[in-house]
Amino acid sequence: MSDTATRGTVGPACTEPLLDHGAAVTTRLVEVVVPVHNEQHVLEESVRRLHSYLAETFPYRFRITVADNASTDATWQVATALAAELREVRAVHLDLKGRGRALRQVWGESDADVVAYMDVDLSTGLEAFLPLVAPLLSGHSDLAIGSRLRRGSAVVRGPKREFISRTYNVLLRATMAAGFSDAQCGFKAARTGIAKALLAEVEDNAWFFDTELLLLAERSGLRIHEVPVDWVDDPDSRVDIVRTVIDDLRGMARVARRSLAGAARPPVPPRVQRAGLPPGLPWQLAGFVVVGTLSTLAYVLLYLGLRQTVPALVANALALGVTAVANTAANRRFTFRVTGGGDALRHQVKGGIAFLVGLALSSGAVAALHLAVAGPSHTAELVALVAANALATLVRFVLMRAWVFHPRRAAHHHRG
Repeated sequence: MSDTATRGTVGPACTEPLLDHGAAVTTRLVEVVVPVHNEQHVLEESVRRLHSYLAETFPYRFRITVADNASTDATWQVATALAAELREVRAVHLDLKGRGRALRQVWGESDADVVAYMDVDLSTGLEAFLPLVAPLLSGHSDLAIGSRLRRGSAVVRGPKREFISRTYNVLLRATMAAGFSDAQCGFKAARTGIAKALLAEVEDNAWFFDTELLLLAERSGLRIHEVPVDWVDDPDSRVDIVRTVIDDLRGMARVARRSLAGAARPPVPPRVQRAGLPPGLPWQLAGFVVVGTLSTLAYVLLYLGLRQTVPALVANALALGVTAVANTAANRRFTFRVTGGGDALRHQVKGGIAFLVGLALSSGAVAALHLAVAGPSHTAELVALVAANALATLVRFVLMRAWVFHPRRAAHHHRG
């Protein structure tokens, strides 16, 4: 049996919506997947509620697909009964568990214009569904996600889940340069062609599937639209929080290794890829000067603060290390115009080599000063360090332009 094998599909492949409010019906089709595993107690009520809401308010054709992930209770029987009764509902059974596996199966075979999914408990307010898919149907965006962490959202959940969610998303932004705010909200959509292109590169079949899909989309320069949502925690959630956290951390490490190894980007349509190449030397110099000035000010303040408690070489290393990470990120975004999370880790690693050059030059300057002058003042140390860092800045710009963010090297890397 294959990893995504299905035992059966019940219900029509394509249906017309039941609209009674006289709205014009377009030919666009949106498929909403509801992944379930042992959810017989809530499935019927949720699907009927979702179906009723879409039939009464949604101005496009829709299909609701219940994807049963190897349930051992009566979930499949409930799903097939709903599919037999409601013409916009169908049921698909998979022999193996995994939300990602269910989405991979249904999205990969869909003939809809847009594919989406939501959790069976309908924790997310359905009023956000049209704002979620509208930018995809118009062609403005490529993927869309509901966010519980954006301004305008209204969230009701316990402090434990709140802390875990916020910490996880902070980790994604800090370590993976993620630009989206909420990776795990069970309320997402994508243009079908984009989804199919990304699915071939996504490895996870469980809870990390969402995060990996979004990271890969950002790396490919795709537009991700975020919608603030109303969200109420399900007290009967079956999610194993500890196991999910561990799996997510493992997934992050795997994606980081792939990024550093230079994994190829998926074949997304060229028209939706963002340009990430440097705009030219004059603009780069101007941007580099601005970023460098701010970095130098931050470095001076950090150095002076640290120098009160640690030796000059240690204070220099710490201050330079902190500002180097921020400097690389700022130059990546504003000087060399590289957007999205693609290659962010690789750029930071290469930027770290430039940091080592600056550290060697500045440490050498401090050591030479102490050899030449017995007990130099903090001001003299700072002058020597600023002079050494000025030379290091020149070296850093050459390295960034010719190596870290060089367009031909970037193109060669992505072809490989």
